[in-house]
Amino acid sequence: MFKKKNDVFFSTFEAMADTILEAVLYFQQNVSKITDASVFARDMKEYESKCDRHVHTILTELNKTFITPIERDDIMKLTGSLDDVLDGIEACASRFEMYNITEPDEYVTLFAENLLRCAQQIKKAVYLLSEKKLLAMREPSIQINELENQADDLLRVCIKSLFTNVTDPIELIKRKEIYERLEQTTDYCEDVANTLETIIMRNS
Repeated sequence: MFKKKNDVFFSTFEAMADTILEAVLYFQQNVSKITDASVFARDMKEYESKCDRHVHTILTELNKTFITPIERDDIMKLTGSLDDVLDGIEACASRFEMYNITEPDEYVTLFAENLLRCAQQIKKAVYLLSEKKLLAMREPSIQINELENQADDLLRVCIKSLFTNVTDPIELIKRKEIYERLEQTTDYCEDVANTLETIIMRNS
């Protein structure tokens, strides 16, 4: 079971979850009204860099800590899966700059709303982990899994619409990659939920 010390791991996980929520909220609020794609991508990159610093903190602490509050492997997996979420959303934002996309898209907006709900559940679950409320973590984990299923459905709908309505092959390729990257980011959110489930099973 958890040790009382080494709370630096939990506080850093909280900071990562906070950063994910901040980044996804920024993405959701701005992606449908981009006026400058380079500024949008730059701001998202700042969030990603902030999360990378949290990853560095955890790796540094792991290297100098003999007894960890949960399994070292679980700390590594949770760190990696949280980092993947922010890497994923930042990669999506960078594509708007690379492809010079500034027009609103209803499907991108729907993906952004889905990711925002995922990020809210990730934060809820990570804070419950810090409070040692392991069984309570199951609810947000289940919610994340359901949201990922909804994103799968949304991807099928928007790809079908894309091939039905878009005739410009370059535009089709650009939109398709963005949709797929957004859906992949929900997969990363599900990886967080699955890692948390492993922690629940090992420690409860």
